[in-house]
Amino acid sequence: MTIQVRALEASDYEAWLPLWNGYLDFYNENLPAGLTELSWQRIIDTSFNLHGLAAFEGEQLLGIAHYNFQNSTIAKNGFVLLEDLFVAGDVRGKGIGRALIDAVKQIAEDAGCARLYWDTDRTNETARRLYDTYIKEAGKVQYRLPLN
Repeated sequence: MTIQVRALEASDYEAWLPLWNGYLDFYNENLPAGLTELSWQRIIDTSFNLHGLAAFEGEQLLGIAHYNFQNSTIAKNGFVLLEDLFVAGDVRGKGIGRALIDAVKQIAEDAGCARLYWDTDRTNETARRLYDTYIKEAGKVQYRLPLN
């Protein structure tokens, strides 16, 4: 399998949408009306701090990653947050997730960032097996306070 990773483009929307919906389903997320379209517009807007990568084999989109740059009080050039990573279920374990993480890592390094980070559910054992090949979990506990 030859995987090519590149930035998402406006013409990728129809191929991106099923993967995005798969990601949302996996995490039991129900987005308000219009938020998927807004997120897509932000991803393809080069002036907005939300970026997307696509992993292809030939013309088939197999995985997506969304990331953004984070300012920091403890690092001159900040961090990169890998916000979303999703690979089609029938091709997991074939290096697509790794190719996407490596591409985001390279972007972060090229920008001089001090850290690439992400989170996942503790129960996401499949993804955690991949993530643990990079580094063990940070031991942080995340708190989520919903705001209106």
